[in-house]
Amino acid sequence: MSSTEPTDDAPLYEAREPIFPKRISGKFRSLKWILMSMMLGIYYITPWIRWNRGPALPDQAVLLDLANRRFFFFGLEIWPHEFYFVAGLLIMAGLGLFLFTSALGRVWCGYACPQTVWTDLFILVERWVEGDRNNRIRLHRQPWNAEKIRKSLTKWTLWLLIGLATGGAWVFYFTDAPTLLANLFTGDASPIAYTTIAVATATTFAFGGFAREQMCIYACPWPRIQAAMMDEDTITIAYREWRGEPRGKLHKGQVAEGQGDCIDCMACFNVCPMGIDIRNGQQLECITCGLCIDACNEIMDKIGKPRGLVGYMALKDEASERAGNKVVNIWKHVLRPRTLVYFTLWSGFGIALVVALFLRSPLDFNVTPNRDPLYVMQGDGTIRNIYTMRIRNKHGEDVTYRISATTPDGEADPTLTLSLEGQEGDTVTVPADQLYNQRLYLEAAPRSDLATTSRTDIDIWVEQVGGEVPVKDSVGTVFNGKEQ
Repeated sequence: MSSTEPTDDAPLYEAREPIFPKRISGKFRSLKWILMSMMLGIYYITPWIRWNRGPALPDQAVLLDLANRRFFFFGLEIWPHEFYFVAGLLIMAGLGLFLFTSALGRVWCGYACPQTVWTDLFILVERWVEGDRNNRIRLHRQPWNAEKIRKSLTKWTLWLLIGLATGGAWVFYFTDAPTLLANLFTGDASPIAYTTIAVATATTFAFGGFAREQMCIYACPWPRIQAAMMDEDTITIAYREWRGEPRGKLHKGQVAEGQGDCIDCMACFNVCPMGIDIRNGQQLECITCGLCIDACNEIMDKIGKPRGLVGYMALKDEASERAGNKVVNIWKHVLRPRTLVYFTLWSGFGIALVVALFLRSPLDFNVTPNRDPLYVMQGDGTIRNIYTMRIRNKHGEDVTYRISATTPDGEADPTLTLSLEGQEGDTVTVPADQLYNQRLYLEAAPRSDLATTSRTDIDIWVEQVGGEVPVKDSVGTVFNGKEQ
């Protein structure tokens, strides 16, 4: 047996060592606090914002009404047949992710990813209960005793409450929030609501409290995809090795002659939520959160060295800075052909969606001729065609529409008669925000051109009765006659 072969007792995988990031202050840490507060605030508060749409529609500003297959976003209402708006937003989200990754690396992962945001929140709770890095390491390594049990139970209870609030906020997006909250406490909510909250609570508790960086390293595909989005001009976090090496410790508060600026204090490693050492170069685990920059800059200030030993830079600048040239302006890397192409595509989709929103009609109208039979001949020779008409009223109030039929040139044919099943006259009233189905009859007089021609193009018109700006629309169809 070769000495390099594993023995039966050798573990196949190395056990995970928990990461205990040290508290740090600085502009990037402050930016993360601001963004975390904004995003959590938006997530938890949005379901409670009210928006008056009239008596027939829900007053929740943002609502995914799956029961009625509609999506409300403040003044917008998206119907199922308008799913292209949702598809457009998803495309914009993807292009936006490509744009930011190409320009600034994994900035999404470091500042805005839900896993990062909730992990930061859970670490904040953990630090508040157990103390900073050294205290948490000591508590982790000590055997279970009264102190460890008390602090762990306190921490886990707070994590569960955060997870419960997270799952609760999620279900509030799918139904009226105040009503659902009351039903949850009285036990009248649907089992789906309780199940969804339980699953979201459990996953938030597990992912933010225990899995943490493991989700980013093993579960998330983005670290592996991002390489295709980045190039040598992409801004990312790097250690300026030419300035920091060779490393060495401080001697009487001074850096020895010939020694680099890095004093091997491990500050950058101790604050990293991913548990990596940025001085080892680019690594898959790095989420470019900038905390190592804050930690290193703090040390550089203390020893009287210039900031930026660890900082945001493009890999293309390494040789230039090593040669002593000035740091290249960040905008020269951001505004380059690749990012401009992404931005053009992203803004193009955005403009197209806005234009589509302004151009869409408050009325959807279609007419489908019955094919079996194509026509019915009455006893007096009159030819009848039957159609199914659908009118979708997107107004917040009931609207009355007048139905008529013309030739394609807009002229009425006196030999053609229109009637509505179960309705008097040629008008129908469509309830607010509803899809209305109506059977429609067209009858051609005996021996008329329509009655004696096998197929004639016609237009069915729908026109709003009254209103400040009456809506009018038409759809083309055919009238089938008995060819002589």
